Amino acid sequence: MVNTTQRTLFLMGNEAIGYGAVRAGAEFAAAYPGTPSTEILETAAGLEGIHAEWCVNEKVALETAVGASRAGLRSLVTMKHVGLNVAADPLLTLTETGVGAGLVIVSADDPGMSSSQNEQDSRHYAKFAKIPMLEPADSQEAYDFVAEAFALSEEFDTPVLLRSTTKLSHGRGQVLERDPVAFEKRAYEKDIAKHMMVPQWARLRTRFIIQRLERLRERAEESPLNTLEPGTIDFGIIASGVVYQYAREAFPEAWFLKLGMSFPLPYHKVAELYEKVSRVAVVEELDPFVEEQVRMLGLPVIGKEAIPADGELDQDIVFAALEPYLTSPAPQRRSPVFPPAPRLSDPKPESGLPVRPPVLCPGCRHRSVFTALKRHKLAAMGDIGCYMLGADPPLLALDSSLCMGASVGMMAGFNEALGRKAAVAVLGDSTFFHSGITPLISASYNQAEGLVLILDNRTTAMTGHQGNPGSGIKPDMTEGPAIDLQELCDGLRVRCTTVDAKDYPALEAAIKTEVQTPGLGVLIARAPCALLTREKSGEVLVDEGRCNLCGLCLDIGCPAIAPTANAVSILDSCTGCGLCIEVCKRGALSLADGVSGGAS
Repeated sequence: MVNTTQRTLFLMGNEAIGYGAVRAGAEFAAAYPGTPSTEILETAAGLEGIHAEWCVNEKVALETAVGASRAGLRSLVTMKHVGLNVAADPLLTLTETGVGAGLVIVSADDPGMSSSQNEQDSRHYAKFAKIPMLEPADSQEAYDFVAEAFALSEEFDTPVLLRSTTKLSHGRGQVLERDPVAFEKRAYEKDIAKHMMVPQWARLRTRFIIQRLERLRERAEESPLNTLEPGTIDFGIIASGVVYQYAREAFPEAWFLKLGMSFPLPYHKVAELYEKVSRVAVVEELDPFVEEQVRMLGLPVIGKEAIPADGELDQDIVFAALEPYLTSPAPQRRSPVFPPAPRLSDPKPESGLPVRPPVLCPGCRHRSVFTALKRHKLAAMGDIGCYMLGADPPLLALDSSLCMGASVGMMAGFNEALGRKAAVAVLGDSTFFHSGITPLISASYNQAEGLVLILDNRTTAMTGHQGNPGSGIKPDMTEGPAIDLQELCDGLRVRCTTVDAKDYPALEAAIKTEVQTPGLGVLIARAPCALLTREKSGEVLVDEGRCNLCGLCLDIGCPAIAPTANAVSILDSCTGCGLCIEVCKRGALSLADGVSGGAS
């Protein structure tokens, strides 16, 4: 609905996207600056009701926005086309996990390379990730389409790509302001099967995105963003984005299929255009993205044999390319051949064997971190590595895992959305060196509230104990210089504490102190990998008279502890690490040397 009391603005496409985000209820925006996308965040930052951040790169920007989205804020991420390559790691898993509140990613392509190193066509990422792509054709649509993108994101539980190009981003046009969008706010809900992309859950989510794509294709057929515009000559054109404007100026009398939602392609609307005319051309900049999909329907089409495959188009180029085809013989008419819905794999038959998900090793002292986190009821943003196993029963201590290093950015966005230290980031030392340093820098720069827990075992454990910069061990097992995590954090001027993960009371106290301290902090929980040390600290004894099977020791998830009819039993795989003793409140467990539980 249009409110006639609102202003008519004269905006660049980028500015229109910024205004449109605020109108759509976005409260969080993150970006890395890159022409032609930069002005989107700059515009949003100057408007009321939205928090905007520059992040150190596009990957971190998307991860931070994911955290804000999970916590309930409609979130916008902006970047130029090559930045989408940097953000591809979280994007290709985010399509599986889905979103919380709506999440829209703007990618600004640069045909003609006005300020870029290549002419990448971002539309391929929509197909790659199986998510919708919207392409506004002018500043008004740039403003309007943001609200449509957020609505699609929430209805279909998906990130949505919105593609701009240089002339749309920097060209100006009239924008009629519209009333703010009404939508239902979303609160955070922990859902390990949806957010924790380990194989057993990811397999199910893969089926979800295939089925979602079919539903999106149905929506593309009925969406008002895709319109069939009648003409007066026997010639049809399929076009999207600003290229539609060039083609419309070049051939005002042609029939047009205007694609505002260019992926997934509305097959039946394409077929309807072919029923009206005998010649159809696809006009698009850069790659034959739409043309190839039309050809897959078995339909003759004029495409890149006429339209240049590089550089920017304009109305003169389009007219010169297609004018000879107006008088050429019409190709033989064919009926489209619609592809069938994809067949999903058959579920594997039940084997009758018990399900045995992987667990943290007996004696892994970083199990204590998850035990402490559960006590504080913190939303733990997990990461890639063996510590992902902290999400499985009975620990259930992690909320999500997206990609390498994502935990830090997600924590920052989540806490910004809620205005408190509701979440912590949990990652290993190898993952921190891989992709955790940049989001920590970004969180510090943006004055994030939060705690980053680095579980330092001085190796890359899950893949076979390879060296990393923290250990200095090289592939030939020689030693090079090792980077000290404490000194690294000190150099970044981020508050940092190192604690022995084997000292559970000290670890629990350090987490409690850090959560209560304003600002950003890092806690390094240091303990060697149990598989490397193979140390056995002693034998754990069970006092069956004191054990009442309360389950506290079972909740730490150690595979060396098993319940029996009257008490727990300690198996031979026990290393004597003592964590079960520390959590036992009845003094039922003790080491053979006399250390007993009940103190914690």
